[in-house]
This record gives sequence, C-alpha cells and structure tokens, in this order.
Amino acid sequence: MDDAITMRAIAIRCAGGPEVLAVEERPAPVPGIGEVLIRVGAAGVNRPDLLQRQGKYPPPKGASDIPGLEVAGTVVGTGPGAHRYRAGERVCALVAGGGYAELCVAPEGQVLPVPANLTDVEAAALPETFFTVWANVFDEARLQPGERLLVHGGASGIGTTAIQLGAAFGATVFATAGSDAKCDACVHLGAAQAFNYRMGPFAEPLLAATGGQGSKPGVDVILDMVGGSYLQQNLRVLRPRGRLVLIALIGGAKAEIDLLPILTRRLVVTGSLLRPRSVAEKTAIGARLEARVWPLLHQGRIKPLIDSTFPLAEASRAHSRLEQGSHIGKVVLTRDPPTP
Repeated sequence: MDDAITMRAIAIRCAGGPEVLAVEERPAPVPGIGEVLIRVGAAGVNRPDLLQRQGKYPPPKGASDIPGLEVAGTVVGTGPGAHRYRAGERVCALVAGGGYAELCVAPEGQVLPVPANLTDVEAAALPETFFTVWANVFDEARLQPGERLLVHGGASGIGTTAIQLGAAFGATVFATAGSDAKCDACVHLGAAQAFNYRMGPFAEPLLAATGGQGSKPGVDVILDMVGGSYLQQNLRVLRPRGRLVLIALIGGAKAEIDLLPILTRRLVVTGSLLRPRSVAEKTAIGARLEARVWPLLHQGRIKPLIDSTFPLAEASRAHSRLEQGSHIGKVVLTRDPPTP
C-alpha cells in the first residue's frame, strides 16, 4: 500500500489517565519483510496498554507508539517473504504495538487464522491472553494432566483463558477473584472452586478444599498477576515441586520471603513478560497454539469470554472499564461502527 495513505488511530498525548487517549490521523503502516497488513475489525484491551498510557511501560524499540497488543480483522496486504495469507482472509495477530488503529502490521509468524465460529470481537480477545497463558502455564510451568492449577485474577482476560485451558488439558483448576459473581463465572468456565479474596486470605480455604481423601493439600502450579502481596500465601499452598509463575505485579514488586519452603519442597519461582520476547519466540508459541489449542476453539470446547465492547474512538471508556476492575472477561475495541 502507498505509505501516503492515512488511517485513524488512538494516540497517547501524554502520560496520564484515560482522558489522554485521542483519535489522530496517522500514516498507514506498510508491511515489511515477513509482515502481514491487517485491516483491524477489533482490538483487545489489556493491562499493559494501561501501563503504557501511564508512562510506565514504553513500547519495545522499533514498535509502534500506538497502543494495542492484539487485533483481529482481514488481510489487505503482505510484505516480501510473507506467503501464508492472502488478501481477504480473516486472521488475528499478536503485535508489539499498533493495535488501536484501522490498519496494523504483524510478523507473519504471530498471525493465526480465525476459527470460522468466532467473530472478530472474539478473535481479538485471543492472541495476548492465549500466548501469555500457553507460554507461562504450559511452557514455563509445564502443567500436566492430573495436576492442580491456581489462577489468580480468575475473572480477567488472562484468568478466564487459563481456567479454560487448564481444565481442557486435564488439570483441576482453582481461582481467586474479587466478588461472588466473579467467582461464579470462574466455576462456570471450569474451575473446581473459586475464592473471593475480599472475604479474607485464600491460602487456608484452598488448603482445606484440596486436602481430602489423603491427598497432599495445595496446588502444583500457580499463575499469578498479583506479585508481592501474595508471595507468602503462594508459597504456602504449593505442593512439593510446585511452580509459581509471575506475569504481573499488581500487588507490588517487593516482598519479604521465607526461603525455607523453597528448599524443603523444591519449589520453583519464575516469571516472564510476553511483549519483549523475540519474533522467533512468539512464532514458536503461535505454532504450538495452532497445533494444540486452535482445534479446541474450532470445536467450541473453549471460547473467549467478552465483557464489553467500545468503538475505537471511545478507547478512553474502554480503559476506564478495565481500571474499574468490575469486568469479567475481555474488553475489546471495535471498528466504528462495531462489526462482528
């Protein structure tokens, strides 16, 4: 496409609250080597977008300053060396930035076909959450069938995805969430039990729930986006050889730690960020998702949960919705007017 063509996009005028997001005319991106150009039908809204808006999470070097880490839409062009997709095909993609726009480019390896039974809104809720959950729960923590998984923030986009994938691959899943309604949603998605953290610490009720019939109480894997304030409870509920994977630090980056449980139970504490990973790493994750998870989406055995949608021009309202913390599932931006 001619690089003189313009598009509407959401710009971050300065670091601040949702009100700093504004619609701007920008030059349309041009696909480079190995890239796909997508006309965006919908774009997922994620917490890293909020952090970028606040000035706390700048985009990686070379990435667009336009927020947005996942999109769904149709292919309208390809760069040299990109051969898999043709114009008109429906796709979703993980991107390092640029999703809040009418057009977006993505490395071909981070582009996946949209299952025919999903809308653009649903497909836009896939890449960031599914890549994150697979990379951390299955690649890093190596969750196995028959093990127990604890998902913090179970009603979030990440949480609802982790619950479904954990259950689909044979784990018994537990979750924490901030209201009874959110806990009910977690159970509906496949969690054996969910604990309302506003009613008190989760460790004791979780240990009680998992200690019956001679079974060693606790869980084998924890997916945690809270961080510091949950660390001691997390270590308390991990079974021998348990794995704690940190993906965010909403509850703080620092904590006092008792190292004895790590030694005596041979625990693993690790973590990762998705956005800074190389294209090669993300491509490899995408290939595993397409092979292992996409068939479940085609079969309708799992499905992204959508909380709400907002037109692109109302990105500030979408950010406010996410910041309020009352959402269950994903918040998604749609092309104006909203499209399927």
